Amino acid sequence: MDNYLTGAVIRRLREEKKMTQEELAERISVSCKAVSKWENGRGFPDISLLEPLAKALDISVIELLSGEDIRNRNRVANMLRTYFYVCPVCGNVMTSTGEAVISCCGITLPHLDYEPEDDEHTIECEVIEDDYYVSMDHPMTKGHFISFIAGVSDQGVQIIKLYPEGNAEARIRISRTKMIYAYCNRHGLFRKKL
Repeated sequence: MDNYLTGAVIRRLREEKKMTQEELAERISVSCKAVSKWENGRGFPDISLLEPLAKALDISVIELLSGEDIRNRNRVANMLRTYFYVCPVCGNVMTSTGEAVISCCGITLPHLDYEPEDDEHTIECEVIEDDYYVSMDHPMTKGHFISFIAGVSDQGVQIIKLYPEGNAEARIRISRTKMIYAYCNRHGLFRKKL
């Protein structure tokens, strides 16, 4: 844990909550001097205090340790503002309906920003019965492939996991789907508005 960054975060969050060092100390059952030491970079909170400290400051433990204050501004959980996360170690695909702290395999993951479609990453959609047949003319080798195709509606997210040596295609329910995403393991996330 970086004591300077953590101390600065503790001070900033405490001041944002309009708490004195004494009030924070009382909430987590430590001395005022202990809080002062942390904020001035002369000490660390004991590991047993991280959870109560995070709770008192209204922040997650991961945020406290990373020094980042993540606030979900999508309080109504608008599904069309879904963020995608992909673990570079195990390939897990995760979503959130706003800013979040997501970690996997010991790594805090940034959300993926989408790229505009290009010649190599063009998402084709064709209506077949009640589905969009989504396809891409993209390599599907072990080193370069489309990892997933997802459809996002105002009601939810449908993710179809793809694998190397398969086809870069999926069927996504039409029902209220507004966006299609495809994730290339080398070039990132691409989006097509419907």
